[in-house]
Amino acid sequence: MLNHQPSISSDTARHVLWHYSNPNGFRPGSFTQKLMQTIDAADVIHTARLSTVYPELVAAMNLAANDPNGIARLQRIAGVATR
Repeated sequence: MLNHQPSISSDTARHVLWHYSNPNGFRPGSFTQKLMQTIDAADVIHTARLSTVYPELVAAMNLAANDPNGIARLQRIAGVATR
């Protein structure tokens, strides 16, 4: 079975960067803020369920939280120069 990763928009990348207190982030609306908090708190089963409805946001949050280069990748997606 193929594991398709959804593409992450620059807006979503900026929102996730904000969530992780990166200065290149951009504050989203309150719903998205609460949704990101929920994704952070979710166990594996609930994260999988959330990814069926919010695949892009879950992928971006997973990238930031679990990939050693995730923040740098999100910065590139957001169009922010990295060192």
